[in-house]
Amino acid sequence: MKEKSKIKKEPLIKLSRREDIDRKHSWTFRALAIVAALIVDGIIIMVIVHMNPFDIYGTMFAGAFGTSRKVWITLKELSLLLLISIALTPAYKMKFWNLGGEGQVLMGAWATALCMLYLGNTLPGPLLLLVMFLAAVVVGAIWAMIPAVFKAKWGTNETLFTLMMNYVAIQLVAYFIIKWEVPKGSGHVGIINQATQSGWLPYIGTNSYPLIVGLVVLVTIGMHVYLKYSKHGYEISVVGESQRTATYVGISVDKVIIRTLILSGAICGFAGWLMVSGSDHTITTTIAGGMGFTGIMVSWLAQFNVIVMILCSLLIVFMGQGASEIATSFGLNEAFGDILTGIIIFFIIGVEFFINYKVHTRKSSGKEEA
Repeated sequence: MKEKSKIKKEPLIKLSRREDIDRKHSWTFRALAIVAALIVDGIIIMVIVHMNPFDIYGTMFAGAFGTSRKVWITLKELSLLLLISIALTPAYKMKFWNLGGEGQVLMGAWATALCMLYLGNTLPGPLLLLVMFLAAVVVGAIWAMIPAVFKAKWGTNETLFTLMMNYVAIQLVAYFIIKWEVPKGSGHVGIINQATQSGWLPYIGTNSYPLIVGLVVLVTIGMHVYLKYSKHGYEISVVGESQRTATYVGISVDKVIIRTLILSGAICGFAGWLMVSGSDHTITTTIAGGMGFTGIMVSWLAQFNVIVMILCSLLIVFMGQGASEIATSFGLNEAFGDILTGIIIFFIIGVEFFINYKVHTRKSSGKEEA
């Protein structure tokens, strides 16, 4: 009996972390995952809606890039999603689970709308834009700093704290929407300063989207340099690896947490400024459109690589724009497009597991190890 108890049965499946895979092979796996996802999507299209998958894919492409206006809309959506993803990345790289991006964007949008409504007729255009920008950045930073301070000083759960801050932001904005609604009883603010366009980002051509894209490009480059080459970026990496090690080498973990969340909140507030001043010209409780949560997925899929986030954001925006187009062209429910998007994202997330881990199965001989 003692001999039998000492015998340890080898598990059927074992996992071990890969250490030898290079970047070329990892990106090959990701490309194959997307191809496999498109094949699965094609089978679903043929079986469920009895259509040619290439017609669906062609229509989706036309929905995102079919006209110059659609191209600019796609680039604008891509830029805003990328900006929010970049804002969340420093916190996640530090292993601070910030789920409050949606609320931080919303508060930046609220601060922008506040300035447009109350200062629109008193300040000259450039100065008003500057005041709106500063207000959005400061309010967004404060909204992110609150859970950071509680985490640093009292060790609160940042996941729940930042998530709840979203709902506080929604209710606060909902209150002011009722206060500002036009006409009364409509529940909508309407286009702010439509007659004077006071506080609107200047147009380049027929819209302000090129300016939005250009500003986001600058922030993207700045964040890449900040995370990769600056002292603060190094400290974020060390804190993310081990807070104990960071403390040992003389890094103030509390200071890094608060500083990093202020940066994240400020960039989210900047995104809210772009949405109100450059895109929507109004304020709603859903102005962020879920990008605060989608940005988390983009950041993780890109493994915190700011440049790779561009491709991830493009894929998600392309699928979203395409879903709307096939709904219009073929009379399909937009949820069908979301299904296709979900399958692609599932494959992309799934392949990350196989990139990072090896799966070992028990030998067919069934030998047991002592």
